[in-house]
Amino acid sequence: MTQNEKLAELSAAGVSVWLDDLSRDLISSGDLADLIATKSVVGVTTNPSIFQAALSKGNAYDDQINELAARGADVDATIRTVTTDDVRNACDVLAPTFEQTGGVDGRVSIEVDPRMAHDTDATVAQAVELWKIVDRPNLLIKIPATEAGLPAITRVIAEGISVNVTLIFSVERYKKVMDAYLDGLDAAAEAGHDLSRIHSVASFFVSRVDTEIDKRLDAIGTPEAVELKGKAALANARLAYAAYQQIFEVESRFPDLLAKGARPQRALWASTGVKNPDYPDTLYVSELVAPNTVNTMPGKTMDAFADHGWVNSDSIIGLANESQEIFDKISAQGVDTVDVFKVLEDEGVSKFEDAWNDLLGATAEQLSAANKG
Repeated sequence: MTQNEKLAELSAAGVSVWLDDLSRDLISSGDLADLIATKSVVGVTTNPSIFQAALSKGNAYDDQINELAARGADVDATIRTVTTDDVRNACDVLAPTFEQTGGVDGRVSIEVDPRMAHDTDATVAQAVELWKIVDRPNLLIKIPATEAGLPAITRVIAEGISVNVTLIFSVERYKKVMDAYLDGLDAAAEAGHDLSRIHSVASFFVSRVDTEIDKRLDAIGTPEAVELKGKAALANARLAYAAYQQIFEVESRFPDLLAKGARPQRALWASTGVKNPDYPDTLYVSELVAPNTVNTMPGKTMDAFADHGWVNSDSIIGLANESQEIFDKISAQGVDTVDVFKVLEDEGVSKFEDAWNDLLGATAEQLSAANKG
């Protein structure tokens, strides 16, 4: 099998292609292996919404849930077993990629229970638990970049555990995430961990920024406001990458850690499926091309890029000033960007909590049915 030319070109430009989806059928059917062989996929991300969708479709999980019901497993234990089994198996499928890339890619992410998003201690405890249960070196534990998540990131990294920081919307919060990562590396080094084995990505959400800011620009309704629609998300991501370069390529702190084997925390573009049909459906892939980045795509976006995407290698670097001007203009129109990012974070946590609660409810029904059967 040969790789899709467009996705191969994206990879060659320094963007690691990760799939934002996982299910047991995807693994058992061989479809995940095919995506690795034909669409340059070198990683997988999951979240509560993805697991909720996977467990609600078909009967791939019925036998295992029946078996767990017979053992007397409760809802939380059932979900933990089912999801960690899927992630472990996906880690095994991606193990050759992990080896070939020196541990940079071949990664699979699993998220802590979103109900713990504002509880530092609970987040740390579950991160350690999930790391031990999955027991694969190419695992990433997803921790949300909430105020409570920041110290959790540091403490989990300090344990030698690799982390995918999720739900990052603002550059200001992203800078705190990078600081939390570096603090964790300092502590890990003091504890004697091999820093070369600790990896991290920072999942910077893209499309939702346009959705929220476009809505506010429409409400303002001036020609100047309408002209700014569809520009905020890319500008925000470009400013984030400039912040990444400042921390990992310019400032003096990281080189000391690099000398001890540490890896930079790569920027990962998340929420890259286009939600506005007026925008090109590969916008948040084609226009976010830079070295040492990751783009995690829903299957639909990946298929679209494979068909008609383009690689704009001049889409990020050197555009920080221009991007800041866009945000200055948005603020001048009366959009409160601080409030935008707070709303997006609150909604992000809430959506994952809702998906998790739906998953709990559906699993409880399946366990009850199995027990009655």
